[in-house]
Amino acid sequence: MMNAKQYEESLRKLKLVVYLFGKKIDNVVDDPIIRPSMNAVAATYELAEKPEYAEIMTAASHLTGKKINRFTHIHQSAHDLVMKSKMGRLLGAHTACCFQRCVGCDAMNALSIVTYDIDKKMGTGYHKRLQDYVRYVQENDLVCDGAMTDPKGDRGLPPHLQKDPDLFLHVVEERKDGIVVRGAKAHQTGAVNSHEIIVMPTLALREEDKDYAVAFALPSDAEGIIYIIGRQSCDTRKLEEGMIDRGNQIFGGHEALVIFENVFVPWERVFMYREYQFAGTLVEKFAAYHRQSYACKVGVGDVLIGATQTIAEYNGAEKASHVKDKIIEMNQLNETLYCGSIACASEGFKEPSGTYSVNTLLANVHKQNVTRFPFEIARLAQDIAGGLMVTLPSEADFRSPEVGKWIEKYCQGRADVPTEQRLRILRLIENLTLGTAAVGYLTESMHGAGSPQAQRIMIARLVDMEAKKKRAKKLSGIEE
Repeated sequence: MMNAKQYEESLRKLKLVVYLFGKKIDNVVDDPIIRPSMNAVAATYELAEKPEYAEIMTAASHLTGKKINRFTHIHQSAHDLVMKSKMGRLLGAHTACCFQRCVGCDAMNALSIVTYDIDKKMGTGYHKRLQDYVRYVQENDLVCDGAMTDPKGDRGLPPHLQKDPDLFLHVVEERKDGIVVRGAKAHQTGAVNSHEIIVMPTLALREEDKDYAVAFALPSDAEGIIYIIGRQSCDTRKLEEGMIDRGNQIFGGHEALVIFENVFVPWERVFMYREYQFAGTLVEKFAAYHRQSYACKVGVGDVLIGATQTIAEYNGAEKASHVKDKIIEMNQLNETLYCGSIACASEGFKEPSGTYSVNTLLANVHKQNVTRFPFEIARLAQDIAGGLMVTLPSEADFRSPEVGKWIEKYCQGRADVPTEQRLRILRLIENLTLGTAAVGYLTESMHGAGSPQAQRIMIARLVDMEAKKKRAKKLSGIEE
């Protein structure tokens, strides 16, 4: 296992090709826009070193028996799945943002199930390859980026009918020693903070699309991989001298568009190759795991609720009955989200591969709630915070010898609370509900791990409606 400092140094050794604001970034680790997201990943190493979090943050490898970071673990019990949910809430509360390691963990676990199933039916050797890869990740305590989402182009057309075939990542050449792929993966959270990138298909496929049925892993700095960092609201505040306007003083996130420009993949890193029949299963297994992972939003919700209670006190409004009731509602919504994540984990079951899977129905119900409740929690936070959250002058004005005295005077709440403390908590609420952290808390809640309709489709498919009808008819005396 690495510690946080060793993780940072390991990133410095990578030769990533990264672009931001139209310019190539040579030093990703120290770039002020990217650094906060690296800090968030480093926290997954930092907390794993603390004895009080050992059960949550670490596990024993089923391959080597060694102690490993839970983010590199293949789930061996329902208890493992519950610990994963607890880990997500813990880190969400610690960083108040996305800590970026869930997707790679979910990808490895989904592949652990599906590679075994492919081998059993097709006589391939993918599962052994995957186990070797997982052992490598565990022994080096690596961060893996899970890459599923393709740009997709025209949503009304399958991959093989797109005007530009590269809008879905696909195989363009088969060689004796491996394959060559081309395409892109979008919305890649924490991509440039990763040592590895694990690629999967983005949807169920038919035979005509078999060249798109490919899963593999590569070092994140493999030749031909290019990263373009996405914009986020308020991102350039990280370039300013002061810290208050950032809201979150230490942590943050980033997203990237990842280009694969004729990238070579050796056979030992390929885990699916044209087995289109299993693409849909892989997508569903990964999606179920990743929908469970949204326990992280509960942790971020813990921070937002704490900030909201604090600003209510700083404003002198904490005793108002409607404020109390709104904070109760925020807590009720947040804990309901936690219930969903724990429930789908507790109902986990053993797959033929030996890997434990979450209850898919409950994972989708949980994620459906995640598409709604954080938005209501954020609305209530803004309601209680008041309009100053978005009309507040800058920290530069607050520090100004000319106008700072007026901000100190007129932006004060309770007389016994320093104005600066009020400004800091307001900026944190702004960051979580409108700024860079809102990408992780709100936009990811809506679109991460699939859009809301994707979960509703799964819920409709998995609910046993005939059993429900049968019980209702029996109790009402209807015989058929």
